[in-house]
Amino acid sequence: MVRPPRLRNRRGDPVDPVPFLVAAGLAFMFAFSFGPIFGTAYGLSLGASLAAAAAAFAGAGWVAYRQLVRQAPAVDAGPLPAGPRFERLVYAALALGGLLIGLTVPLL
Repeated sequence: MVRPPRLRNRRGDPVDPVPFLVAAGLAFMFAFSFGPIFGTAYGLSLGASLAAAAAAFAGAGWVAYRQLVRQAPAVDAGPLPAGPRFERLVYAALALGGLLIGLTVPLL
């Protein structure tokens, strides 16, 4: 049976791929849900709007890969305490909510 290749950080340690896949999936969802709508609303053709959405997705995917795979902490670093994890979760939720509001307000 062939095993899929494991994602590895810059030190060669294996990294859990799920956070990267979730972030890349969200980037794809936002880019291709809002990109063509905004592009055509601002006068771009559908092809140009899709190309801009693909470029936005590629950029966001690259940033997610750098943050969640290449710069992932070492395996022996131990778990992050609950306080900072909860704080990061709250900031991420606020950022996601702000992004949703910021993307829907111009369409009203």
